[in-house]
Amino acid sequence: MILHRPLFEKILTDTKSGKRTMLCAVVKTSGSTPQSPGALLLIDETMHTVGTLGGGCVEAEVRKRAFELLNKGESGLLSFQLNHDYGWDDGLICGGGMDVVATPILSQTDCTQFADILDAIDAGDHAFVTMRAMHDGALCEYKILIEAEPKLVIAGAGHVGVELAKLAVDLEFDVTVIDDRCDCANEKRLPPPIHIIVGDIEQSLRNHKIDKDSYVVIVTRGHNHDEQALAAVIESDARYIGMIGSRRKIKLIYDDLAATGIDPTLFDRVHAPIGVKINSVTVPEIAISIIAELISVRRENTRRLVEGPITVES
Repeated sequence: MILHRPLFEKILTDTKSGKRTMLCAVVKTSGSTPQSPGALLLIDETMHTVGTLGGGCVEAEVRKRAFELLNKGESGLLSFQLNHDYGWDDGLICGGGMDVVATPILSQTDCTQFADILDAIDAGDHAFVTMRAMHDGALCEYKILIEAEPKLVIAGAGHVGVELAKLAVDLEFDVTVIDDRCDCANEKRLPPPIHIIVGDIEQSLRNHKIDKDSYVVIVTRGHNHDEQALAAVIESDARYIGMIGSRRKIKLIYDDLAATGIDPTLFDRVHAPIGVKINSVTVPEIAISIIAELISVRRENTRRLVEGPITVES
């Protein structure tokens, strides 16, 4: 699930009931900071929060100052130096700097964009949050990118597939698990929001939309199913393809597929054996090694999450 969905939903719910909220976003950092640009925090009239700017003393100070602005119905750009002023009591002295834009949401007019953002999330698209704040006598605008969820397709609902699916949901992947065994691929083992497809693995993969934002993990119950699954996706646009198994098994699969006419150079894009080398043995350890590799690929080219400031008017 998208990390910020509960935050946007609360904005709409609170505004509809006549409550005011303050949305805060990290828009600039320097040095070492607890969060990077794009982090969001929502503060309501009772100082209850959704989201985080990194926790600790600096977040407490953001809450205090943003709450004061909310009571005045004003926006602002808050600057912090993460030194002894905000870290003396818990030792969290990062030494960096952080700018936070705070924008009040006071009426239905202010929250139209958040309904559109939720629609974009549901459609699997990215979106932007537009925030404005007065600073040094000028009204400045920032745009915060809300990334679309990457799509993870797991071929195989065995122990590793199930463990991986549950980990991936918490890391904001839109997860689909495919298996031909209904006793393995069911909601008891794979609860929502995990999507389940019960059917022939190879054909289900060929029918499934796999694009440049898709990650495919092949962890079926045997050599033949792994080979068929790889054949179904090797020529796709998937950003990541990984397959479990020994080097000997992987070579046999590659040789078989090459004999069918598949270009052998395509195998260079397959992460096999799958996962980061952490000497994993147990099922949870194997799942962690795989998810670590997915994160590494996902974050290779991180998009800029904040645009601005753009001066709107003086």
